[in-house]
Amino acid sequence: MKIEIDKNSGFCFGVMRATSTAESELEKEQPLYCLGDIVHNGQEVERLTRLGLITIDHAQLAELQNARVLLRAHGEPPHTYEIAQQNSIKIIDATCPVVLKLQQKIKQAYTTHPEAQIVIYGKIGHAEVIGLEGQTEGKAVVIEDENDLSKINFNRPIILFSQTTKSIEGFNNLVNKIKEKLSTNSNIHFEYHDTICRNVANRIPDIKKFATQFDVILFVAGAKSSNGKVLFNECQSINPRTYLVSSPNELQTEWLNNANSVGICGATSTPKWLMEAVKLQIESLNH
Repeated sequence: MKIEIDKNSGFCFGVMRATSTAESELEKEQPLYCLGDIVHNGQEVERLTRLGLITIDHAQLAELQNARVLLRAHGEPPHTYEIAQQNSIKIIDATCPVVLKLQQKIKQAYTTHPEAQIVIYGKIGHAEVIGLEGQTEGKAVVIEDENDLSKINFNRPIILFSQTTKSIEGFNNLVNKIKEKLSTNSNIHFEYHDTICRNVANRIPDIKKFATQFDVILFVAGAKSSNGKVLFNECQSINPRTYLVSSPNELQTEWLNNANSVGICGATSTPKWLMEAVKLQIESLNH
């Protein structure tokens, strides 16, 4: 049986940078705390926990004093930095540079255009989106799709941004829908900024092409990964024999019936070592 791991799958630059920062900081000194799961992958969180990384939430952060806290790639709102300063917490900032740049853009738009509504195309409650909302003192309007357009006041100027991991198609669709709504009121200022990370967006065409090349696709991702859900659905739309696993022991032998080839791929939050482990599991079942 031919078994191949997709070379384009696995950690994006931001997640790779955050996990390697965690490893190097753990070698220097412990304890090291991480605010929220460092990545939306339970297996990788467990691996780093074994190395000594302690995951905390915002309530626990407020109780910490004189500690070292890593901020993951998703970014944080300004309030987090204020708490850290008050509590003499040393921040190790692993916010993805793409997210950081977006935070700065939103903050600038919010401060220079107080009359405008800042609209963010993103997943409500997602860690990155919470950090983006924080740049507007929580006043940004977050929309998940065109069903949320009623949240926008179409009599006020609109400045639209996007969470870095959303789909380009979804963003473009929203731009067109907003333009349609404003067609009867052309005096209203509307500007939009495509702030989608191409490192992530380009995964969709790549993974669709990969899915056509094998009888069976095993998509490896954590249950919390929103990027994983999107990419898994894209794979399944191309290849109906696509199965989602978060660890090698979830693999079911009947999935491989009459298959001559298996492709293994994953989300931007899926570590390479986990895809390798799934490959080893298939090989052991195949003997």
